[in-house]
Amino acid sequence: MNLSKLFPSLTERHAPRFMALEIWKYIGPGLLVTVGFIDPGNWAANVAAGSDYGYRLLWMVTLSTVMLIVLQHNAAHLGIATGLCLSEGAAHHLSPCKARFVLSTAVLASVSTALAELLGGAIALRMLFGLPLWLGALLTLGVVSWMLFANSYRRIEKYIIGFVSLIGISFVFELSMVHIDWGQAVRGWVVPAFPEGSIPVIMSVLGAVVMPHNLFLHSEVIQSRQWNLDNDAIIHHQLKYEFLDTLVSMLIGWAINSSMILLAASAFYAAGASVTELEQAQNLLTPLVGGAAAVVFALALLFAGVASTVTAGMAGGAIFAGIFKEPYNIHDVHTRVGVGITLGLAYLIILVIPDPFKGLIFSQIALSIQLPFTILLQLYLTSSKKVMGKWANKPSTVAVLSVIAAVVIALNVLLLWDTLGGN
Repeated sequence: MNLSKLFPSLTERHAPRFMALEIWKYIGPGLLVTVGFIDPGNWAANVAAGSDYGYRLLWMVTLSTVMLIVLQHNAAHLGIATGLCLSEGAAHHLSPCKARFVLSTAVLASVSTALAELLGGAIALRMLFGLPLWLGALLTLGVVSWMLFANSYRRIEKYIIGFVSLIGISFVFELSMVHIDWGQAVRGWVVPAFPEGSIPVIMSVLGAVVMPHNLFLHSEVIQSRQWNLDNDAIIHHQLKYEFLDTLVSMLIGWAINSSMILLAASAFYAAGASVTELEQAQNLLTPLVGGAAAVVFALALLFAGVASTVTAGMAGGAIFAGIFKEPYNIHDVHTRVGVGITLGLAYLIILVIPDPFKGLIFSQIALSIQLPFTILLQLYLTSSKKVMGKWANKPSTVAVLSVIAAVVIALNVLLLWDTLGGN
C-alpha cells in the first residue's frame, strides 16, 4: 500500500527539507547509545588502561569508536528502512523457536548490563555519602524507575542528553587540573601499541564496547524520528541524518572515554600508582589532584550509572515487547514487564552476590556469551532483501560488517576465555 497516493498531504508535510540546522532535530537516539559506551564498566577499563600504560592504549578508544559507528549505524538502518526494531525483526523473520531463544538470551544480557550499571551508581553513592551498596543500588533503581515509568521518551532523551553533557563537563574540569602531554596523547590515539601485560586490558576495552542491548535499543529509538516508510526520499533523508547523529554521538563518547585515560595517565601513571578499582581511583585523586576533583569524579560516575541503567531498562523493555511483535511503549504491559524483569532481576542479583567484583565478572561473561547471537542476527536481517528490500546491505557493506563482527566476537571469546581462566 502506498501511503503517498492515499494521503498526499502526509507526504508533502513530511517531505525532506535540507536545512543547515535540521540535524539538531535528529540528535538524541545516538546519545542514548553513547551512554552504554561510557558506562561504569568502561570507566574501570579506561582507568586501568591509563594508570598502567599511560597514553599508549588511547588507540583502543579510536578503534572501538570506529567499529561502534559502523555497527550502530547498521542497527539503526534496520529500524529506519523497515519500521521494525531488531527484536521485532527477529520475531517476524525467524522461526518462533529461534526468535524466542535469541530474544530470551538478549533479555538476560540486558539484565547483566543493568547489574553492572546499578553497581556503578551504587559505588558512586558510596564514594559520595558512604552508603552501603544495597542501599545505593536501591536508590539508583528508584530514580531510574521513575524516569522510565513516569516520563515520555522525548523527556527521557532530554535527561540523557543532560547527563552526557554533565559527564563531559566533569571531565573537562578534571583535565584542567592535571598536566597532559598532548604530543604523547596524539601519538597514542593513532599508533597501536601492545605493552607487556596489556592484552587483557585491550580485550576488555575493544571486546566490551559493542554491547547487545545497545544494538537492540538503537534500532528501536531511531524510529522516534520516523515518518513515512513509503517514500524513498524520506528514508534516504532519515538514513543521512541518522548517520550524522550516530557519528556526532560516538565522537562524544570517544572524547569522554579518551578523557578517562588521559586523566588516569596524567594523575596515576605519572605518580606510579596502579589503579584496579573505581573507589581506589577516587581515593588517589584527593592527594594527587585535590578533593574537588575526587568529588566531581564520583558525581560523573553517578550520572553515568543512572543514565546507563535507564538505557539498559529501555533495551530490556524493547526486546521483551519485540517477542510479542510490539514496539517499545512504556504504557503497554509487555514493555513494562520487560523493564521490570531487567531492573528487578539485576537488583536481586546484587543482593545475592556478596562480592560486587564477582558480579561484574559474571555480567561480562553473560554479555560475551550472548553478543555473537545478536550481532549475527543483525547481519542476517540487514543483509536480507526479503527483510530490507532495496535497502539491504551492499556486498561491500556486508564484507566490512562481517570483518568487524568477526573481530568483536573473537575479542569477546578471548575475553571470556581469559576471565574464566583467571578465576
